[in-house]
Amino acid sequence: MLDSRLSSHGNTLLEFYEEMAATGYMRADGVKVENAYDDFELRKFRKIVQPQFEARGIKSVLDYGAGGSDWAAADFDQETGLSAQEYFNVENVKIFEPARDLLKKETAECVVCFDVLEHVFLADIPTVVRELFSLSKKLLVVNVACYEAAALLPNGENAHVTVRNPEWWKGVFDVISLDYPSIEVMLICSKSYGSGVVYDPCKSEQWIESECFSITTPAIHFGPKHDAVDNISLSQEQIFEAVDLLTKEAPETIPALASVIANNIASGQ
Repeated sequence: MLDSRLSSHGNTLLEFYEEMAATGYMRADGVKVENAYDDFELRKFRKIVQPQFEARGIKSVLDYGAGGSDWAAADFDQETGLSAQEYFNVENVKIFEPARDLLKKETAECVVCFDVLEHVFLADIPTVVRELFSLSKKLLVVNVACYEAAALLPNGENAHVTVRNPEWWKGVFDVISLDYPSIEVMLICSKSYGSGVVYDPCKSEQWIESECFSITTPAIHFGPKHDAVDNISLSQEQIFEAVDLLTKEAPETIPALASVIANNIASGQ
């Protein structure tokens, strides 16, 4: 699928991701993965996102770059067996996933975008982020990976083509949100598979109405060294990829990773 709004690099990446979704991809360690992007990435953060849906009475959602996510499938929440649609208590779910030829984009009360933006070419980031805002009526929930992937593109480059730190991504969303003052944003930046930072939901109209000049957004960190966010869990595939990647590139982190895995096993995820 070609997108006239994107750069030539951006459209080439779309073609790459279509190929990877259809035929799988190679990892940096030479292993072939047949089923690409099948994880429901929102599952890991469901317990911190669900209260945001409930507080705002969200009934419609657009999953932007959904991968293989199935909102109707049982056991999205393994504790209750509920599907994602049941768990978040939404009535209308819309899916946009160009790599799987799901091309219909419609506005919704909430837009969720998980593990997508790191796959977007740098020059196209403002275009895509603006589109996310434009499609949301109330709330935008975004997770961005701030680290390299285990997956490789068909041309041999890392599949995470735009790797930036959380502060960079926060700046992007802060600036663009000024053009969409009524849309609330919850930004999650993952520094690794099991650690990162969650910024408090905010909307720019609150800054404009503020009597103060200094603007800060509270944030909480999650991961082995932080206990502020509970119940963030990893899928089996994510654990395997993390072990492979960290064993080669950062062996000193293996004890911390073992703790994350133990927590996942203990919680039954």
